[in-house]
Amino acid sequence: MAVIYKICDQALWDAAKAAGVFTGATVDLMDGFIHFSTASQVRETAAKHFSNRTDLLIFAVESDACGDAMKWEPSRGGALFPHLYNELSMDKVLWVKPLPLGKDGTHSFPELD
Repeated sequence: MAVIYKICDQALWDAAKAAGVFTGATVDLMDGFIHFSTASQVRETAAKHFSNRTDLLIFAVESDACGDAMKWEPSRGGALFPHLYNELSMDKVLWVKPLPLGKDGTHSFPELD
C-alpha cells in the first residue's frame, strides 16, 4: 500500500466535493492525468509548483485503490511519480488537511501517513 498526495487550492477542492469527483487542476487536465506525489516528493512539489500560495490543501489517497488507472511514471529527475489517468472519486480520499504557508515562506506540512 502506498499513500500518495495531491496539493490543490480550496476552490478546486470545494468544486470536487460538490461534484463528488476530483477531475484535477488545469495542469492535470492539460496533461491528461492527475499528478500526485509520494511523501518523499510532495515537499519539493509544493516548493516548485505552489510557491507562496496561501489557499492550499493537501489530501491523501491510497494508490492501489485507484486500480489500473494509476501509473507510476518517470518525471522530475527520473523519479517515478504516481499519475492517475481517470477522475478520482471522493470516497477514495483518506483525509484532507490545510497546507498553510509558514513565516519562512515554505509550506507547513501535516504528518504524512
